[in-house]
Amino acid sequence: MKTMFKYFISLTVLATWLVSCGDMNSGKSSNQGALSSNAAEKVYVAPGEHDDYYAFVSGGFSGQLAVYGLPSGRLFKVIPVFSVDAEKAWGFNEETKPMLNTSHGFIPWDDSHHPDISQTAGELDGRWVFINGNNTPRIAKIDLTTFETTEIIEVPNSAGNHSSSFVTENTEYVVAGTRFSIPFPQRDMPISEYKGNFKGALSFISVAPEDGRMDIKFQIMMPGFDYDLSHPGRGASHGWFFFSTYNTEEANSLLEVNASQNDKDFIAAINWKKIEAYVNEGGGKMVPANYAHNVYDESTHMATSTMKKEVRVVDPTEVPGAIYFMPTPKSPHGCDVDPSGEYIVGSGKLAAELTVHSFSKMLTAIENKDFDGDAYGIPILSYEATLAGAVKNPGLGPLHTEFDGKGNAYTTFFISSEVVKWKLGTWEVLDRQKTFYSVGHLMIPGGNSRKPFGKYLVAMNKITKDRYLPTGPEVTQSAQLFDISGDKMELLLDFPTVGEPHYAAGIAADIVAKNSKEFYKLEENEHPYAVKSEAEAKVVRNGNEVHVYMTMIRSHFAPDNIEGIQVGDKVYFHFTNLEQDYDQPHGVSMIGANTSELLIMPGQTESFIWEPKQEGVWPFYCTDFCSALHQEMQGYVRVSPKGSNVPISFTLDGDPVDIE
Repeated sequence: MKTMFKYFISLTVLATWLVSCGDMNSGKSSNQGALSSNAAEKVYVAPGEHDDYYAFVSGGFSGQLAVYGLPSGRLFKVIPVFSVDAEKAWGFNEETKPMLNTSHGFIPWDDSHHPDISQTAGELDGRWVFINGNNTPRIAKIDLTTFETTEIIEVPNSAGNHSSSFVTENTEYVVAGTRFSIPFPQRDMPISEYKGNFKGALSFISVAPEDGRMDIKFQIMMPGFDYDLSHPGRGASHGWFFFSTYNTEEANSLLEVNASQNDKDFIAAINWKKIEAYVNEGGGKMVPANYAHNVYDESTHMATSTMKKEVRVVDPTEVPGAIYFMPTPKSPHGCDVDPSGEYIVGSGKLAAELTVHSFSKMLTAIENKDFDGDAYGIPILSYEATLAGAVKNPGLGPLHTEFDGKGNAYTTFFISSEVVKWKLGTWEVLDRQKTFYSVGHLMIPGGNSRKPFGKYLVAMNKITKDRYLPTGPEVTQSAQLFDISGDKMELLLDFPTVGEPHYAAGIAADIVAKNSKEFYKLEENEHPYAVKSEAEAKVVRNGNEVHVYMTMIRSHFAPDNIEGIQVGDKVYFHFTNLEQDYDQPHGVSMIGANTSELLIMPGQTESFIWEPKQEGVWPFYCTDFCSALHQEMQGYVRVSPKGSNVPISFTLDGDPVDIE
């Protein structure tokens, strides 16, 4: 059996190679066809005009979240999330270092996968974007008034935080499901004893409606499978969440063979409303844990990190009727719910057909107790009892499905390198378009909601090959934009992406743009080291610790000459940008500072530490071109020998002021 499976895998790899290489010429002719159908006009956004949609595209191994406009494919911003970012001083300045704190200490990197936009009544509301860190399990929240990460919560009892971070219809919860099952509680034990002893945690993180504050409400301790992706019920199925699983064999080595033996794995159907009621009545058990909860305060412009020491855990067998397994073929990746909430699509990577389950049939099967046994006390529903239908001969290697709100579904096929459009209810294939090459996920703006926008589709491809000018062994990742407003999909645009995008979330621009903050009001700045006028600027020594309270405005610093610093001092520079105008940041860097530059928004305060090791006179300057006199925006710090009697002094507009 294993030999046969290895043969199948070899054929799969060969097919992938043929698709990736053999379609190169067809890719070129496809481009010509697209140009001849005025595709360029459809993606052209005139100078000074705006795109119709925002696309939030995960950066994968970059750890960040990129913001693009559609249909132009223009990159607007890379939002730092889980990885340090020298451009924006994320994780370098003193204010944001706590955002990257974890139970393992300061972690400067992660693998960001699945963004999801907050919803109200099943429709995108544009308040926040949530995204998961896959490596060190975390969920982050990005505030869409500032396009900044404002909260990161670590997820305990988890590893490979992959079936995350998807939200319920009213953003009651954002979920975080473990990909790798691990011992619970975590302990030293033989890996060979995996089966029956490892557990998979599905975490439900509550989201406060007024400010989005996150808190782990409960964790469901599931059997030791791998939990791959998830999506919420909506409409009639609101109150349920669906998670795809693979490795129901509970293998711990050579998973490409040993975790692909079963003809079917499961979709776990979780009645979170029922579990929530159980927890609200005191159900579950508080168990020891250790995880970081990091919050950025917009009023102080500072982050704090709090270590939490317990979490509520729920045993599925203690809440009868709350969790069921639906068998689905085979090693499923995607687990996607249509806008009505009736259909749940299981994308079995090794399946010949694309399987669709029915929520209403699932409820009937539960009522009739139409079970095929159980797995660790969780009932397994009859496969036929929940089956709505199957798409025949859809393609090879299905991964992910989204919906246009017009009764159509679109599925990516990695091996056959295509997007396939098919009809919900009849399961008829309506169209297929090649991608270049080996597409992973796709995104339709609003496609993971009750109300998709249904105009564009973005395919995120895993292999680029010849689509762009070569840049050595490493080439950029590639996305492709399709027009899906007609009966047939039309390829409009290739555009490069940041990192490796695993998923994206899109929303109409007018929902978000109207709420975008232009600057931080100086009078609301509560940073403890903020100065709100040049008259307040100062330098204060306390032993070998020196605090510099400095302002910046076009086109000078105050103070701009500082003396009395000594070798071995620890100098805290606190910069407040006094500008109160849109798009007027200032940057600053200090020669020899073991950190990045700072990039400070109008009305904001940021800090870095400088520990001079050499005597001399050392310059600092503005790093963000701010005015015609940007080059003149500079200053000097005099560093004297340790123990020197040179007093602290600073210059404001050429007038020296001595400080005791």
